[in-house]
Amino acid sequence: MRQFTIPAETYDERNLNKRDILHLIQKHRACIPRLETLEKYYGGQHKILSENRANKLVCNHAKDISDTASSYFIGNPVAYKSDQDITPLTDELESAGADEADGDLGLDLSVYGRAYEYIYAAREAAELRIKNLPPQNTFIVCDDTIEKNELFGVYYYPKIDDTDKTNIRYAATVVTQNYKYVLNIQDTEEIQPLVETPEPHFMGEVPIIEYQNNKLEIGDYELQIPLIDAYNALMSDRITDKEQFIDAILAIYGTLLADEDETTVQEGEETNSQAAMKRIKKEKLLELPDGSKAEYLTRTFDESGVEILKKAIEQDIHKFSHIPCMTDEAFGGNVSGVAMEFKLLGMENITKIKTRYYKKGLRRRLRIFSNYLNKRSGVNIDIKAIKPTFTRALPKNLLEISQITVNLWGKVSRKTLLSQIPFVEDPEEELKAVEKEETEAFEKQKEAFGLGSNTPPDEKQEDEPPEKKKRGDVDE
Repeated sequence: MRQFTIPAETYDERNLNKRDILHLIQKHRACIPRLETLEKYYGGQHKILSENRANKLVCNHAKDISDTASSYFIGNPVAYKSDQDITPLTDELESAGADEADGDLGLDLSVYGRAYEYIYAAREAAELRIKNLPPQNTFIVCDDTIEKNELFGVYYYPKIDDTDKTNIRYAATVVTQNYKYVLNIQDTEEIQPLVETPEPHFMGEVPIIEYQNNKLEIGDYELQIPLIDAYNALMSDRITDKEQFIDAILAIYGTLLADEDETTVQEGEETNSQAAMKRIKKEKLLELPDGSKAEYLTRTFDESGVEILKKAIEQDIHKFSHIPCMTDEAFGGNVSGVAMEFKLLGMENITKIKTRYYKKGLRRRLRIFSNYLNKRSGVNIDIKAIKPTFTRALPKNLLEISQITVNLWGKVSRKTLLSQIPFVEDPEEELKAVEKEETEAFEKQKEAFGLGSNTPPDEKQEDEPPEKKKRGDVDE
């Protein structure tokens, strides 16, 4: 993991130093080859394609690992729970494309080990938008204190100009806590004046957010690349051996293939041996005199040994990446929830690490949206009372869940039990619906059995003496 820092006492967000930003960009570009290698492996451009081999097979375990890990982690949208009314905030997040951004960020985390998003206000409307930024062009700069406070974020790209090949220019968007700069930076050590005017963004924080896959920002398949290369080489050599077996040489002992000796032929004419080979291929028959024989010259190889080695490498890829093979026979059949949890224990553990680091970025996203809503509409939302909830993208055993719910009914609150059911999206609304149905059922039961009202008699009638009730209401 590479962190970029500058001294806190030399930083002024109203007076940025272009030369310092250029040095940061140059140091960041030194990290790009690693990121490009990870991207190539996800896209199927593996090392074996550049090797001198007859066959070059790419078995893309890298893409399989990242797709499985990111889908399990954030395949389902993040839900936000709070006792207060957070509808304005959730509506704003949905309008900004938070769910789509979360999916892109989850994949970037799995591939590169880190991901970035940029929150900005749309020009056509006073609404926020979330944009996923590539790690190859984005970085965060912190101060040199122990808190590592974020000072500004940079998104840059080289400006291509074929007429000027001696000097590179960079277009850099730099966002500080309060301002946004769009800078043109020359690749030179000369002093470059800051002529660009800063634009306030009213976010209250640096709107470029960095997410980490883990503490060291390692991708999910990054450490398994040598195993992936070994698997590709093994499968390619296996195909080559099969082709060599099919194209084996026919050796004939004690006789000649043609009945007559070879004679000098003109260019384009067939020799006697060539004509004999065509006849044998057509008739599928070879006649040999006594004492002669014919056999194929083949290289013997241990097919069972190759298969054992293939399975061993594949198992190591999934073992050390903690991402199980979902097509394995162990995942077939009707297994219990506990058995499935044990099989997914490794992936669950690394997903919990992803979740902890991702929540840190989500809290910043919520603060930015809350600050913007407060300034734009006067809506005040307590971010500390909001709890992001992640749901694993995994098939559920509804029968087992229903049995657990029935066994715990009356011992655990209804709201908690209803939240365990996968198809119940809002436990509170579901609980209200259940209570309403119970009340309606009770009223119908009363009507069916002819039960009257249990209201007490009138107090005035209750206070009258018994004698008056017997004589009637007429007072003689």
